[in-house]
Amino acid sequence: MSIPADVQEFLDGYPEFDDQADLSNNLLFYQNKLRCRPDRKLIDEIHEEENSWFGDYDTLEYKHGFIQWLFPIPEYGMNYQSQPLQRHEIESMKSDPVVVKRVVQSYSMMLDFYGMTLLSEESGLVGRSKPPRDFATRYKNLVRSSHNNLRISRILKCLSIMGLEHLNSGFLLHVLNEQSEHNELNSPGIRSSMDRWWANCIRDDEERDKIGTMIRTARNGKDGYIFTKSEYEKYIEDKVQRQGPETSEDDVPSEGR
Repeated sequence: MSIPADVQEFLDGYPEFDDQADLSNNLLFYQNKLRCRPDRKLIDEIHEEENSWFGDYDTLEYKHGFIQWLFPIPEYGMNYQSQPLQRHEIESMKSDPVVVKRVVQSYSMMLDFYGMTLLSEESGLVGRSKPPRDFATRYKNLVRSSHNNLRISRILKCLSIMGLEHLNSGFLLHVLNEQSEHNELNSPGIRSSMDRWWANCIRDDEERDKIGTMIRTARNGKDGYIFTKSEYEKYIEDKVQRQGPETSEDDVPSEGR
């Protein structure tokens, strides 16, 4: 199966992307110094204030301008009041622990929106949302609202750019386990996005090949094979013990699905 052109550009590190030194809105937003547009929110207001968007599923579903601010990549999305992520911003953001923590908070918020929870920042292990959250309702929304497939491509690319690529494997294999063992999140649309886009949003060639092989094996289902939760957890645990959380060595950003 061929890799989509936008993902290939991401894997190649966007060789034709020219840095614009006068653009720094993504950095300023994640430093809590600039309000996103059009929503006019600081990042800490989205995450932590009384009117946090965490758990505000209507806002996260029906607003479309925030995703380019929360998960910037060097490509315009649907919000032309945002800016593509610049090369000079990447190093500043990756080297700031507060900014990196905020990126992880953004990821955790979107996982909750999708019916999932980040069980370990170190390993990237993901599980179902626990009560009082209702993972089943959120899963149904993810299956029904296909625009979230595009958002997830952007999220995974951004995590990789920000040196958080180990989180991608945790997400992908959680979804694979849900599909294989429980027939959840198993719609044709999600499988297509996962197999062609999401699973290729990993710049580490070896890890990308491993994830792709596991997906193909589960899809084939030979001899009744099921990718179980215990197999998922063991892979993530072994990965951490073997090499620690992976980081993306290529700092050049990706495309914006």
